[in-house]
Amino acid sequence: MRKTKRFKVADANSLWHIYQTVSFFKVMKNFIIIQIARYTPFLSVKNWLYRTFLGMQVGKRTSFALMVMPDIMFPEKIKVGNNSVIGYNTTILAHEYLIEEYRIGEVIIGNDVLIGANTTILPGVTIGDHAIVSAASLVHKDVPAGAFVGGNPMKVIYTKEEMEARQQKNSVSEE
Repeated sequence: MRKTKRFKVADANSLWHIYQTVSFFKVMKNFIIIQIARYTPFLSVKNWLYRTFLGMQVGKRTSFALMVMPDIMFPEKIKVGNNSVIGYNTTILAHEYLIEEYRIGEVIIGNDVLIGANTTILPGVTIGDHAIVSAASLVHKDVPAGAFVGGNPMKVIYTKEEMEARQQKNSVSEE
């Protein structure tokens, strides 16, 4: 189960209440910073922009590939550990607007995590250390540490133990 806070709305759908949820100026500032970072080829500059202007927690040597789209309204709810790779055109959401409610939740990505290209990460999920998320996946629930997951909807392809066994088997066959 994703860890989100739910906020009910009345009258119109929740997106009509957007600027009661978050300031227009915050959204504009975040939009400009995110667009600059999406096209910046310098990884250290991207991380600095995310930390300094968006309030994201970004670990050392973490790499955001070209066109990654962090949440535009609540980027401060995104935490990424050390030495992780966020693949091309990945979207990391910390909010979702629905008809009768909106939800906000932290996204926590651990250390040494690989997120494949074109992945969407929904609010309120945790991706454990050393996990691998296959390209074009929809991360709609927590990912266990060390697991290899993928698909839409996301499923566990290999557990941590199965991944370790595969790696050991591959290293033995290479000798």
